[in-house]
Amino acid sequence: MTTIRIPDTKLARAATEFVREQTSDLVYDHSRRVYHWGSLQGRNRDLSFDPELLYIGAMFHDIGLGEGHRGSGRRFEVDGAEAARDFLRGHGVPEDSIRRVWTAIALHTTPGIPEFMEPEVALLTAGVEYDVLGIGYHDIAPEVRAEVVELHPRPDFKRRILAAFTEGIAPKPETTFGNVKADVLAHYVPGFERGDFVTTILNSDWPE
Repeated sequence: MTTIRIPDTKLARAATEFVREQTSDLVYDHSRRVYHWGSLQGRNRDLSFDPELLYIGAMFHDIGLGEGHRGSGRRFEVDGAEAARDFLRGHGVPEDSIRRVWTAIALHTTPGIPEFMEPEVALLTAGVEYDVLGIGYHDIAPEVRAEVVELHPRPDFKRRILAAFTEGIAPKPETTFGNVKADVLAHYVPGFERGDFVTTILNSDWPE
C-alpha cells in the first residue's frame, strides 16, 4: 500500500468537488495521480510539505486547459494558478499559502527551477514530470505504481493528454513562446510557427 491518502479536510473536499465539475475524467485522474506521485517523491526525498497545499496545486494545475480559459491570452499555467488563487481566497486561506500554490502551478512546466524551491513547488512539478514524462519512473516501486493507477487509470494517456494540451493551447499559440508547449503545437497544429528568441532579439526596435 502507498499509505498516501488524499487530505480529508473541508478545503480539500471543496477543491475535489470544484475541479471534478470543471474538468474531464482525463484531467481529474491525472491530477489525482500527480498528487500521489508528488507525495511519494516527497517521501523519497525526505521533504516536509503541506499535503493540503500540494493537493490543491495538483488538482488545479491543468484547469487552465479548460474551454473557459482559452480566450485569456495567458499561459494556461497562469490561468490555473489564478483559478487556484481565487478558490483559496474564497476559503480564507492565508496569503503565504496561496503564494506557494500559485507558484507551484505557474512553474509546473518550467524544468530546472521548481526543484530548488519550496517543497510544495518542487513536488508538484515532480508529480507532473512523473505522470507525463516518466521522470524518476523507477523511484517508485512497481506495486505502488500499480495501486495508484488502479485508483486512477490512465487508458491511452499519452495520446489523450497531448490532445488535451493541443485543444487547450491552440487558441492562444503566442503563449507558447519560450516554453515546452511550443513542442506540442509544432507536432499537432499545421502551420504553427514557434517564436524564436534569437529572431526576436535581432528584430527588436533597438538599433544596435
